[in-house]
Amino acid sequence: MKTERLIYLPLGGAGEVGMNAYVFGWGPEGRERLILVDLGVTFPDMDGAPGVDLILPDVAWLAERADRLEAIFITHAHEDHIGALAHLLPRLKAPVYARRFTALIARMKLEDQGRDPAAVTTVGAWPETVEAGPFTVSFLPVSHSIPESAALVIDTPAGRVVHTGDFKLDGNPLVGEPFDAELWHRVATEAGGVKVLTCDSTNVFVPHPGRSEATLGPAIEELIRGAKGMVAATTFASNVARVRTLAVAARAAGRSVVLLGRAMRRMIGAAQEAGVLTDFPPTIAPEDAEHVSRDNLMLIVTGSQGERRAATAALSRGKYLGFEMKEGDTFLFSSKTIPGNERSVLRIVNAFSEIGVEVVDDRDSRYHVSGHANRPDLEAVHELMKPQILIPMHGEHRMLREHARLAQAKGIASEIVPNGTMVDLTGDAPEIVEYIETGRVYLDGSVLVGAMDGVVRDRIRMAINGHVLVTLIVEDDRLLGEAWAETMGLPQAGRSRKLLAEVIEAEVTEHLDGAGAKTLRDDDRIDEAVKRIVRQAALEEIGKKPEVTVVVSRLSGG
Repeated sequence: MKTERLIYLPLGGAGEVGMNAYVFGWGPEGRERLILVDLGVTFPDMDGAPGVDLILPDVAWLAERADRLEAIFITHAHEDHIGALAHLLPRLKAPVYARRFTALIARMKLEDQGRDPAAVTTVGAWPETVEAGPFTVSFLPVSHSIPESAALVIDTPAGRVVHTGDFKLDGNPLVGEPFDAELWHRVATEAGGVKVLTCDSTNVFVPHPGRSEATLGPAIEELIRGAKGMVAATTFASNVARVRTLAVAARAAGRSVVLLGRAMRRMIGAAQEAGVLTDFPPTIAPEDAEHVSRDNLMLIVTGSQGERRAATAALSRGKYLGFEMKEGDTFLFSSKTIPGNERSVLRIVNAFSEIGVEVVDDRDSRYHVSGHANRPDLEAVHELMKPQILIPMHGEHRMLREHARLAQAKGIASEIVPNGTMVDLTGDAPEIVEYIETGRVYLDGSVLVGAMDGVVRDRIRMAINGHVLVTLIVEDDRLLGEAWAETMGLPQAGRSRKLLAEVIEAEVTEHLDGAGAKTLRDDDRIDEAVKRIVRQAALEEIGKKPEVTVVVSRLSGG
């Protein structure tokens, strides 16, 4: 009879792109020792989470078992893998391990939040290992769109697990290590082979092999050489290799380079400090650019996903740090728009178009390559690693399903394991054993808010329905004067052409003047009655039922 088991439980990143957080455990059922791989964020939109700054995975299940959590391992420094670390680490209280560049970014994030950066330990690449309870973990170098990315080799009593993290098959990524098929083959053939491969699924629907970062330089240089006026380009700030490609191409075309955006400068500085970027071209400070002809200037800016406060959006609205895009200038999006960000990006593209700026995007794939393995690359890794079990992760549900089908077609046992699904990986095939309630936590300003706390729900309701504040002064069992109403987010006048606030004031005053003492002595009864009257009045006037707040001031206890 089996007494111990190997479990896998995604808390984020499985069934979505972003917010990655994957739990592995070994031990007796309900008493497994645990490790967590990655702790990332996703970004909100105004439709689903207005005003929210970041969306984090709900780690309540793990926090309740923090005494069993041995360690947290971060595969790379993209926000969807590291962005929640500083916010959630106090609840998890576990040591953090990462490679040099990733560890540097992690410490910066902890310091930004007033946390102790000593919680992060820098670890070398495979074959260096970390002992974490029953797990022996090693960082296996892999190419991706950020330096020093790594897969994890997780040796367990049940066998070897390889967690790919985000990866692509790039033999010349320019910055960071190339994909080393021989090294991966060695990992696959040692320790009895690979029992479980948890694998990136992002590009499973892309039918052609992925392209190398090194293929982009000539096309980008040709574009810059042929451009008139000032040229600006945006990409992910974390894509250090792309920023370098853009800067090298600009210099080759005879242009001075300016980096705009705190995140961009911070990432390049961190890559240089970590020693992974040693040949970045010289740049000039924004204040020195006024001495350079616009025809000889190249801006590399943040905001490729349409972020309102980033440099790209600021340039589309007017000036940013003294720079202004003008008719005849060129703006390059050297990036892919993440699903969900299309409207934000399109708003910026149209704003540039109104100015007369020539906008170039990735429609023909000349100026961007993905950091994720395409379908033929995934098949090549399946063949290289020959896992007994494949668990698709990092992707929307349709991607997980397609990846599982791909594996099963090759005779590999596979299962679709979305967030909150716990699987037992001890046997010859994955077995779903439990469903955990998972969700999201919002960073709203400087406060973490639960998705079920009602804060965002109420904000959405107010955004949709508007708000009415009604103030009343009550003395014992009578209303003093008239009700006073203030409306927000609603038309001033409705069907009667009277001011909406005045209509509401009259309706509420008339009702309360005729109400009995029993109602007027009970704040809860007043609140219920006034809300009903306000919503009915607003519905008749403007066709909406607004959110209502009632404030009752009493001059004497009643």
